[in-house]
Amino acid sequence: MSSRERILGRVRRALADVPPDEDAPVERDYLREHGERTVEETVDLLAENLADYRAVVHRTDSEELPYLIMRLLAQRAPQYVLVPPGLPPEWMSAADPTRVHDRAVSTARELDQVESVVTGCAVAIAETGTIVLDGSPDQGRRRISLIPDHHICVVRVPDQVVASVPQALERLDPARPLTWISGPSATSDIELDRVEGVHGPRILEVVLVR
Repeated sequence: MSSRERILGRVRRALADVPPDEDAPVERDYLREHGERTVEETVDLLAENLADYRAVVHRTDSEELPYLIMRLLAQRAPQYVLVPPGLPPEWMSAADPTRVHDRAVSTARELDQVESVVTGCAVAIAETGTIVLDGSPDQGRRRISLIPDHHICVVRVPDQVVASVPQALERLDPARPLTWISGPSATSDIELDRVEGVHGPRILEVVLVR
């Protein structure tokens, strides 16, 4: 008998006299958000926490968005930009780098040649400074936000901004491939030396667009 089987056997024996209660409701009496805020205060908190995680935050409106994306890409001068299939075409209308489309047949080696990616998001959480992607057409496959070194993520304000994690979970489908992003990829060793870009983009730019 393996260790796994022994452990599971102990669990079964411990639960043998516990009656099943599959229909019992799960209590969710925890705080839905910490404090009361206006919509503007919630968006400001999102921007503050994103910046605290070393993301670069920009604010604009829908008319100026294509030109802002053009400038952000020009600063990095990528030769190739990865674009999800459902990204609104007007977002990239002013940018001129060669666009690489998200395809199932693309290999990790091919994607590693792409310097930047532009995506939308599913929801943004103010209290944690977190952007959540769910693989929708404007976000593409999970891997396209992990391999390129530079990620531009557009958040529609205020529609996609919530205060807390519980509010975000109410909007998300748990059956979808969820990617939770709090700042650029980073890790620290036991001496707290921070290294960025180990398992995702070193540069995360979040555009809050009205």
